[in-house]
Amino acid sequence: MNRLMIVARLRDDAHDEAEILLREGPPFDPEGIGLDRHAAYLTAGEVVFLFEGFEVEWTVNEIVDDPLIAAFFEPWRKLVAGTPRLAHECFYWSRVADELAVGLGA
Repeated sequence: MNRLMIVARLRDDAHDEAEILLREGPPFDPEGIGLDRHAAYLTAGEVVFLFEGFEVEWTVNEIVDDPLIAAFFEPWRKLVAGTPRLAHECFYWSRVADELAVGLGA
């Protein structure tokens, strides 16, 4: 499982409109594009999108490059201050151990 987060700083007056957009859900079917998990978090000044799945970097690239889906990101342009940033995972803990079933006899 790979995780990727996109963090964007919001303009000062953008929180309420960002919350409305987030409540509409994503402009794509997370399961349909191969994600295992997808979430969005909103603070007073930032929005954070979490993507989890196999080779998630490629999946996110496909979302961004798809012109039909990209059109849904247009309302965010007026809400975001600056360029969104990738947050790289430095630490992750889970109570559930990853189960691997690789090869014969697994």
